[in-house]
Amino acid sequence: MTIAAQTGTSDRRRTVGLIGGMSWASTATYYRLINEDVAARLGGLHSARLLMHSFDFHDIEAYQQAGAWDAAGVALAQAGLGLQRAGAEALVICANTMHKVADAVEQATGLPVLHVADAAARAVLATPARRVGLLGTRFTMEQGFIRDRLAGRGLEVIIPGDEDRLVVNRVIYDELCQGRVLETSREAYDRIIAGLVDRGAEAIVLGCTELGLLVETAPVPLFDTTILHARAAADFAVGGAG
Repeated sequence: MTIAAQTGTSDRRRTVGLIGGMSWASTATYYRLINEDVAARLGGLHSARLLMHSFDFHDIEAYQQAGAWDAAGVALAQAGLGLQRAGAEALVICANTMHKVADAVEQATGLPVLHVADAAARAVLATPARRVGLLGTRFTMEQGFIRDRLAGRGLEVIIPGDEDRLVVNRVIYDELCQGRVLETSREAYDRIIAGLVDRGAEAIVLGCTELGLLVETAPVPLFDTTILHARAAADFAVGGAG
């Protein structure tokens, strides 16, 4: 018999499965943020009920660069099935780019995938901003799996120009995913963000889970998807909708 049953209280807490390692640096941030949020809500010694599958990002990045998204989807789905068998009640893909295969993971596991774009859209829609600049990997900026989901919630999405997208992408893979934060790259991102604001962006969505390591301020509100996604995971973990 559980303690909740012995005391006659209800326990609405649920177990969240994290599909991480993409990269390990941002997954560590997810783990910390989710547990801090749950501890703040429940008090005492509480933490989140979490399970994790951590990929070797070298393997996932190879799928990305080869355009082997079906194979990537199979890999993440297998990870999700393992988490399901271990007791996960929902899944969190701890990376924006790999939400390209979120539907495949959800279909294979039958578990809800708490979508990063939904978490970001909810936060932006709680403010007056409706036109957002999106930063992330070139896949996230150029393809529709995040952009279309944001647009479907009523947001207009703009992205940097061709050369600036190359800069944003290079910094993510060559520096941030390897734990390197360079001042020169911070200055480059500041310039790119200023360009998006000049084009009418009323807010900036940091659509890569590493970008919060680099971008801390902007002339318009910043929406860090890592923080927002982790908050959604914590909400689900304590019995909310996520």
